[in-house]
Amino acid sequence: MKTIYLIRRNIKLFFKDKGMAISSMITPLILILLYATFLKNVYVDSFHQAIDNVGISISEKYINGFVYGWLFSSLVAVSAVTVSFCSNLLMVSDKVSGAINDFAIAPINKTKIAISYYVASMLVSMIIITIEIIIGFIIMASTGWFLSASDVVMIFVSAFLLVNFGTSISSIINHFLNTQGQMSAVGTIVSSTYGFICGAYMPISQFGSFLKNALGFLPSTYATMLIRNYYERGVLAKLHNECNFPNEVIEDISKSFDIKFYFFDNYVSSKICLLILLASVILFLGIYILINYKRNKKAN
Repeated sequence: MKTIYLIRRNIKLFFKDKGMAISSMITPLILILLYATFLKNVYVDSFHQAIDNVGISISEKYINGFVYGWLFSSLVAVSAVTVSFCSNLLMVSDKVSGAINDFAIAPINKTKIAISYYVASMLVSMIIITIEIIIGFIIMASTGWFLSASDVVMIFVSAFLLVNFGTSISSIINHFLNTQGQMSAVGTIVSSTYGFICGAYMPISQFGSFLKNALGFLPSTYATMLIRNYYERGVLAKLHNECNFPNEVIEDISKSFDIKFYFFDNYVSSKICLLILLASVILFLGIYILINYKRNKKAN
């Protein structure tokens, strides 16, 4: 029961701290602002360039369905990690405020404290990401809906794995942070850079071959491809079946917008992306458990 109380305490503190809550939303707000100002036109123009050679006129709903799918897949892919990092900063905040010292003298197992930080961060992040996904679904339904029931389910499954991916990595990093300056630095670096390296702001296919192949070694690349595939495969299927787009054009669009990813010219399927993401979560969660096990052993 003590673990549940600690989880509830951490969740309440996160939402009570307006600064921490707002900072967790900085990255998605930046992406929405970028989209509203010029990214939408860039995506629409890029889409038109990809289909110019087809010579087929299509309804605006197909364009909206594709572009909004790209936007919200990017939003979920980057937010699931950046929000997890920010919500997990409570672990560092307790060290700065000295609250962790109170836990040290209380009859609470250190393992339960570590679990409470992880679970609270994961739940907070899932609440925020779920709200983002639902808002995205509402907008997509009003402009052009092409998602199947299985797509919707897999979007939530992928988001859950992404949140755990971000929470496990942030738990490892935050374990070694002890000051307000370190906490601010890590939050800023993650919020400003993760969107680029995961392909949320710009398709990785637009990068140079060296950088594209280098990013292929990062699990974040496959996490983004995974969730983007579920947002976009419905509209691409409609373009092929209803608008008579040739397979070659669908393939070009998929490559250009990172719906299909090739690692050193080898195609990586969505099943492989899912396995990579799942394996990454297990790996980083295992490292976090090992760190706490060694710390508790040393303390004893």
